[in-house]
Amino acid sequence: MNLITRGFHGRRGGDPDRIPPGQYQTHDFPVLTVGPTPRVDTDTWTLTITTETGTRHTWTWRQLLDLPQENPHTDIHCVTRWTKLDTDWTGVSLDTLLHDVETTADYALAHSHGGYTTNLPLQDLTDGQAWIAHTFDGRPLTPEHGGPARLLVPHLYFWKSAKWISGLTLHHEDEPGFWEQAGYHDYGDPWREQRYRGD
Repeated sequence: MNLITRGFHGRRGGDPDRIPPGQYQTHDFPVLTVGPTPRVDTDTWTLTITTETGTRHTWTWRQLLDLPQENPHTDIHCVTRWTKLDTDWTGVSLDTLLHDVETTADYALAHSHGGYTTNLPLQDLTDGQAWIAHTFDGRPLTPEHGGPARLLVPHLYFWKSAKWISGLTLHHEDEPGFWEQAGYHDYGDPWREQRYRGD
């Protein structure tokens, strides 16, 4: 089975200063998923950050909601070439979650319910760049869009914003995730069109 698609096509349109090369603006929110959509009950949902030494930090759904909440307003860019401008989210900054986590790791591997993984440099999850998002456009995030919670890393292609997030493991070495092993770019900067390995 070919897991890589060169994407949908449409007119670029919109604000060229906000739409990366090779992208077009959509006003919809396309749903792209490989495999069945997990249905995760918030009564049993947890988020675990595991350090390179094996130390685990875990939050329940209630504990996540009790943390300081932020409301990022941002553009998002999918590797299949759509860009959605001015999206509104609510969630917890990774800065908040990592505040008391002692680590010297350089990389994180995000894990999702359903087995999906994706890798990111840890520096791309800090300094106000990433969130665990549970609300989109004022409503709870639907399962089709990664609810009850997903990783939100809007400065990278959207496959890095792992749906149905269940945890992060921190590593000294980079460890490719699901799509990266299938041929997608290891980093995924939309402004440099880092879609596929070798871009």
